[in-house]
Amino acid sequence: MKRKPTKAQLREMLNQAVGQYEHTGGSIEEVAPGVSGIQGGPLKAQETIIFDGNKEQRSYVNDVVAAIDSRKKKSKKPATSKPKNKTPKKKLIYDDFGEPLRWVWEDE
Repeated sequence: MKRKPTKAQLREMLNQAVGQYEHTGGSIEEVAPGVSGIQGGPLKAQETIIFDGNKEQRSYVNDVVAAIDSRKKKSKKPATSKPKNKTPKKKLIYDDFGEPLRWVWEDE
């Protein structure tokens, strides 16, 4: 399993890459804080570029949704009672003096 480099290792790798860039003749310019690289200012970056067209008129579908809901309510059929599985039940038989005699299985 590969371990992720620590922050110190990442910082050292970045410093080496910057040093190598400067050694090969590159130069680094300082940019004032708050300046954006996007033309038009920092708020331009927050605008959505994908939806650059005009807004289209929306059609309301409340009546369509209401019709669908009404059909759903109408289609519910009353629950039919299924015949229950008749399982035999155990019943205790008593003698004349109230003493238990035996168990009997009865269908109801």
